[in-house]
Amino acid sequence: MSLFRKKTVTQILSDASEGESSKLVKTLGVRDLTSFGIAAIIGAGIFSTIGLASYNGGPAVSLLFVFTAIACVFTALSYAQFASTVPVSGSAYTYAYVAFGEIFAWVIGWALILEYAVSNMVVAISWSEYFTSMLSGFGITFPKYFATDYGSASRAFELVQQTKQAGTALTTLPENTRLLADAYANAPVVGDLHIIANLPAGAITALITALVYIGIKESRTASNILVVLKLGVIALVIGVGAFYVKPANWSPFAPNGISGVLSGVASVFFAFIGFDSISTTAEECKNPQRDLPRAMLYCLGICTVLYVLITLVLTGMVNYKELGVSDPLAYVFQKVNLDFVAGVISVSAVVAITSALLVYQLGQPRIWMTMSRDGLLWKRFSRIHPVYKTPSFATIVTGFLVAIPSLFMDLKFFVDLTSVGTFFAFILVCAGILYLDAKGLTAQSKFKVPYINGKYIIGVVLLAVLAYALTRPDVNVLQTLESKPLLVVFWGVWAVLAIQGFRYNFSLLPVIGVLTNLYLMTELGASNWQIFGIWLLIGLVIYFSYGFRKSKLGSREAASV
Repeated sequence: MSLFRKKTVTQILSDASEGESSKLVKTLGVRDLTSFGIAAIIGAGIFSTIGLASYNGGPAVSLLFVFTAIACVFTALSYAQFASTVPVSGSAYTYAYVAFGEIFAWVIGWALILEYAVSNMVVAISWSEYFTSMLSGFGITFPKYFATDYGSASRAFELVQQTKQAGTALTTLPENTRLLADAYANAPVVGDLHIIANLPAGAITALITALVYIGIKESRTASNILVVLKLGVIALVIGVGAFYVKPANWSPFAPNGISGVLSGVASVFFAFIGFDSISTTAEECKNPQRDLPRAMLYCLGICTVLYVLITLVLTGMVNYKELGVSDPLAYVFQKVNLDFVAGVISVSAVVAITSALLVYQLGQPRIWMTMSRDGLLWKRFSRIHPVYKTPSFATIVTGFLVAIPSLFMDLKFFVDLTSVGTFFAFILVCAGILYLDAKGLTAQSKFKVPYINGKYIIGVVLLAVLAYALTRPDVNVLQTLESKPLLVVFWGVWAVLAIQGFRYNFSLLPVIGVLTNLYLMTELGASNWQIFGIWLLIGLVIYFSYGFRKSKLGSREAASV
């Protein structure tokens, strides 16, 4: 009974057609899937992080979106081929089960659970900020102590007290710090405990979870409506803003050089990961082998064009130095005295983030369901509601898993934690295509990654890049490796891919996907890896205490001996 036991494509398709999961309703077409992808991709990013990226990189950030989209395409193509070969729910978890075996599938599934949960916590907390801001625009003041987390408020209060004791004017502190301190001081008190919670974040999570619980048709309809509204507002921003563009603001195009542009690569990259969530709905698609690949590529193309146009309009309307704000779209229209448009944008931000929350909250229960169907999690997670035809228990657990932390936790705690699991999943999906192609297991796939023979290219480019890095006088290789030790892993993996690529004629595009995601992983901080390591350790304890013994694949192997 091996940790690396694998499921065949035939076994996975057979398991999906049996039992509880066969009750899922096949109702999604390519338009619905594309809509889900757009809903996930165009979320909080276009209304907030796009401003900070433009502030750091200037108008040239528009090219960064193109670069990042191209980098994502390599991963999306690999996802699309897997979705066409293995058209079942589970996303990268299912794909890893076929390519690398059960232990890798478990690790990826467990990482995806963290990724989706943490992503939704970030989205829910961001939604709360935009929602309360929108209410204030209508003259409604929502109590700050019921729209923030306890940690942020208490730290702000302590900082204000220290500032007072030092005799320094409070005006030296950021306005948001003062607001949080006031929230802590004015919050209801029970004993010595200040009652502070982010109620809007918890409430929107509960409402979206209820919608996802009720049914895929209702979720599809809501998503489609929200996406149409969102695209309408973006078209308004581009159409109206184009008349206020001053080409002089585009010069200099890259004021902080390449380093300034690339400083926003991590936040920009995560603006594009929505195509991952599309693959979790495979068993509710009418024609998944045809429609999933199309939807992934359609939503990437549409969103890239919109991101580039938005960035050019923003940096053309005002100088890039003014865009270091949390609401850049509304800000630039206020600057040109179009307050009505700014108000519409504030409302649409709430709509945009709601649709992103819907898609991610839809995806996670289906990963739980697929892992449970394989016996790696308890049977209740694969239970399908007899009326609503959704994974009911898994959806409820997902709701609690997201809502409770979003009530009490700090946004900064979660923001970067999504990164590790996402990159890890992306790397294994791209590597999985290389493995399956080398073994000839994807011959029947209706969609395949375009083949470019990397036999010589991978190694030649590796040698050229290494030679360039080692001969640059302004780069100290040892210092660079000390600050980013994961670069050793990056170069090592590239070397292995070059050798194996020469032996097996690897396709170049999945190799680029592996290397792109692995390089971006080297940019992550040590604290993210520590938390991710703890999460994986918990997951391995669950796997070896339950999943390894209860695995249906393991039971079949034991019975056949």
